[in-house]
Amino acid sequence: MSDTGIGASVLRKEDRRFLAGRGNYVADIAAANEVALAFVRSPVAHGRIRSIRKPEGAENRVFTANDLDGVEPMRAPSKLPGYKPSDFPALAIGKVRFVGETVAACVGETRAEAEDLAQAVEVDYEELAPAVDMLEARKPGAPLVHEAWGDNIALSTRADGELDSVKARATHSVTREFRMSRQAMVPMEGRAVLAEWNSRMDQLIVHTATQVPHLIRAGLALFLGLEQRQVRVIAPDVGGGFGLKTYVQPEELVACWYAMKFGRPARWISDRREHLIADANCREHHYIVTAHADADGRILGLEGEVTVDAGAYSIYPFTNCLEAAMAGGNLPGPYAIEAYGVKTWTVVTNKPPLVPYRGVARPGVAFAMEMLVDAVARTVGREPHEVRMINMVPASAMPYTNIARKTFDSGDHPGAVARAAQMIDIAAVRERQTRDEPDGRLIGLGFGSYVEQAAHGTSVFASWGVQMVPGYEQAGAKLTPDGGLELRVGVQSHGQGMETTLAQVASEILGIDPENVSVIHGDTGLTPYSTGTYASRSIVMAGGAVSRACEVLVERMRTIGAHLLQCEPDEIRVSGGRVMGPGGDLPFSEIGRVWYINPEELPADVDTDGVEAVVGYRPEPDHGTFSYSTHAAVVAVDPDTGAVEVLDYVVVEDCGTMVNPMVVSGQVYGGAAQGIGTALFEESPFDELGQPLASTFADYHLPGAAEVPAFRLAHMITPSPHTEHGIKGMGEGSTIPTPAVIGNAVNDALRRYGAEVNETPISPRRVLAAIAAAEGEAA
Repeated sequence: MSDTGIGASVLRKEDRRFLAGRGNYVADIAAANEVALAFVRSPVAHGRIRSIRKPEGAENRVFTANDLDGVEPMRAPSKLPGYKPSDFPALAIGKVRFVGETVAACVGETRAEAEDLAQAVEVDYEELAPAVDMLEARKPGAPLVHEAWGDNIALSTRADGELDSVKARATHSVTREFRMSRQAMVPMEGRAVLAEWNSRMDQLIVHTATQVPHLIRAGLALFLGLEQRQVRVIAPDVGGGFGLKTYVQPEELVACWYAMKFGRPARWISDRREHLIADANCREHHYIVTAHADADGRILGLEGEVTVDAGAYSIYPFTNCLEAAMAGGNLPGPYAIEAYGVKTWTVVTNKPPLVPYRGVARPGVAFAMEMLVDAVARTVGREPHEVRMINMVPASAMPYTNIARKTFDSGDHPGAVARAAQMIDIAAVRERQTRDEPDGRLIGLGFGSYVEQAAHGTSVFASWGVQMVPGYEQAGAKLTPDGGLELRVGVQSHGQGMETTLAQVASEILGIDPENVSVIHGDTGLTPYSTGTYASRSIVMAGGAVSRACEVLVERMRTIGAHLLQCEPDEIRVSGGRVMGPGGDLPFSEIGRVWYINPEELPADVDTDGVEAVVGYRPEPDHGTFSYSTHAAVVAVDPDTGAVEVLDYVVVEDCGTMVNPMVVSGQVYGGAAQGIGTALFEESPFDELGQPLASTFADYHLPGAAEVPAFRLAHMITPSPHTEHGIKGMGEGSTIPTPAVIGNAVNDALRRYGAEVNETPISPRRVLAAIAAAEGEAA
């Protein structure tokens, strides 16, 4: 490990501008003669549009679906048998299907003027009965979100395992029902777009807050009837995404249409109320799971029924069936289970569409599976961490293909549990539980483990039937005339620190100081194609491509350096930003000078592609990397108020080789904080008419500094055998088990009542309801 390469805790380069307030976001970008957009949004969850009346004299500043000539509704096709696609119009066509759906677009010289105009638009709705609860929406006779379907099931799947034999051998069959509530994603920067038409280039220039610039380019071209060469998408600094910024948005299409139609740049910036009401939501799952276990708690077989509330429409490009596919494929977690059967339903309702959120289905999966493991432990009378360890895939079995056909590349799952158990000091917690707390609160201990498939490759996405399948990730590396390095990557950073970590990968190969490396990303006009940043793929895929591209540069610089130093290329070593030979060394700037400024000094056998290379990379096999972790927490539960406080929280994680341990730690802390939000606070509830009940931060609660504990973190390192440098993805990981960890700790505290809370968020209301229900049953 060098001071600047892989494994070094290099300070993040991008923080210099962020901490000084010099970040450049869509809202900071201005265009001459631009207009502002505001949207008329549906106040009803389900209804037919009888009429729309534009204010008199504003006919050329208010637009409805009938005005959007050439704009196609968004459709996300899937190759999965039985999947039902849905058209998602930029502006509602004939019918609205959730509160907040865009109905009309209003244009003003300022946002305030556009909003005033939107207030004056009159829409007459014929209200229809909504489908609100996903379980009710599955039933025959439920209100239909899309009448042509005949039901509300976008996709159902079934995988039958050989369960009869394990049931016959099982001593216990433990069944639980779990529910994870719908959430918003709440990045610091909301959605934003600025579109303008460049007549000279015959090109639509779109500045947008996105994680996937090249996918947005493809979608905009498709739905606007353009060739992709006519669309350039630029993502400047992006203030968080978490999955919210991975899909083509109705507002983007309208802004682009207006810029093309009228020749004036159009801007739309989401406000927080729009985000909480109308943006795509996440997380809403329902599980019924059964573990068939022996007397020791070893789980022989697992059965599951998974229902996902996908909202009204399928989003482009990932579709609304990705969530259930991920849930069904990841439910067994890190456990070696003999038999597994699962049914999944993707159900549409009159709510905003569901999109992948940090962890993509796996927080729900872990909530169900890890809470079930603790239920098994209580049933057999063993400590939960012991039951985990006897069920986990051992390190000696790696690589291991589990019952759901996930091939774990490396790791020591039981070792992570043992280390977490040591850090949390189980004996001390159990001893404390024997004494009454002075304040009357109850102490609980919880564990949670997970495995995170990351950097999914071509074969995995192809099996899911989605339209956009990632292939070879490309990166460009270019030596500048003065000896610096430019990297061009198609992934997009929105908080991960990629401008630092990718520079560190280059430093590992070239020895160049990361301060002398520029990472160019977020611009389809400048970067190689990539499906973008999601699924914890960027450092594995783009990092691998950067590494390979830099290796090509090394070979080319050897040829030039050997000629200048009068030695053989195999005698040349590239290190520390210099080319070294037996009789001397040269700085990179000398290589750059010769190639760019004085080519007469080049050797005759020089590679004519010079000191610039674009190289593709894909791990083989490409089934993804498998990071993992075990978390443990101690909580205090007030039985009188239902309040829960996290007293201690430990994390033992393994993401293979760490490029920057400081960045890894930051991702762990941030992910666990988001998981605490899911566990205890965040919920987007709807009433029986489909009206959202959390439209401001007075209703939608986020964890703050007082609610997030001082996490204690330990790293394990088992490099992946399939990737460059053994790197694995880890950006989503710590969000995944946290709701289960806290849920298990709360239920441990409530054991004296025989109470369990099996729904997120674990709010005071739900804690008190669980205690009351248990006391009622006892009575």
